[in-house]
Amino acid sequence: MASVKQKALITGGAGFIGSHLAELLLSEGWEVWVLDDLSTGSIRNVEHLKERPDFHLVVDSVLSTSVVNELVYKCDVVYHLAAAVGVRLIVEEPVRTLVTNVQGTEVVLEHCNKFGKRVLIASTSEVYGDHREELPLAENSRRIYGPTTARRWAYADSKAMDEFLALAYHQERGLDCVIVRLFNTVGPRQSGQYGMVIPNFVASALAGRAIDIHGDGNQTRCFCHVMDTIQALRSLMNERTISGEIYNVGSQERISILDLAERVKTLCSSKSELEFIPYDEVYGLGIEDMYHRIPDIDKVDGAVGWKPTRTLDQILADVVNHFRHAPI
Repeated sequence: MASVKQKALITGGAGFIGSHLAELLLSEGWEVWVLDDLSTGSIRNVEHLKERPDFHLVVDSVLSTSVVNELVYKCDVVYHLAAAVGVRLIVEEPVRTLVTNVQGTEVVLEHCNKFGKRVLIASTSEVYGDHREELPLAENSRRIYGPTTARRWAYADSKAMDEFLALAYHQERGLDCVIVRLFNTVGPRQSGQYGMVIPNFVASALAGRAIDIHGDGNQTRCFCHVMDTIQALRSLMNERTISGEIYNVGSQERISILDLAERVKTLCSSKSELEFIPYDEVYGLGIEDMYHRIPDIDKVDGAVGWKPTRTLDQILADVVNHFRHAPI
């Protein structure tokens, strides 16, 4: 008698991270349902999966209660990745950001609780806020934000509420959940449309356009390859002894944005100029930026033995290769 496939639901599964996660789960024998309204995801990310009998794409919103109800009921686990993402979208469409992130997560949590399904909530390093010290951020580090009126923090606030809501469901109603704070996941298929730095730098360098740097470029980031990130998501979901916990997932290889631009130029053999844009002119609205964002990953390492395996050079090579061969 053939064994019954385990079933996973990925909200936002046609997005950059979700589509790679879908591939991983399918390769490991899961039957996968993807729920995505294709507002920031893309049908191209999952086009190669659509003919598989063990892959199902549902084009609808995570805000659709009846659809979420049906999908959560039929699946064994839920990866909740659906969110409004990217600084540009956050600043220009704050209503969409807040409603999608807060109300969408509320709908998913309600139905996971209703049917007793384990759920992984994808959160973000943005919740730590505006840290100036060059120190690793642990899961219990303090939250430091800028002015309370700055729209820049709408995304961070919305994801913090997602975390609090998931933990409240866990504490009060016994929901089986795990929360993952992602630190700058990058790789093939990531769009620069909403402000993601590496795809924007690579696209500009390959086209010979000016590479836009916000501020003076001395702010630093740590970039994690999407193939490493999805391994962490899968491992944390599968470790059933974990529940009601938060984990950082990211690389600790740090680089300044200015050095990143130079490295991209070299890799692309580009003559692009660097153009520095003051923060008050970014997107024509003005934003604040975090100076440093370094994850402490001891907790996830201790829980599931996860550490990133790919270097920044490997990440950039993969992104450049993707852009050179991607259909126009």
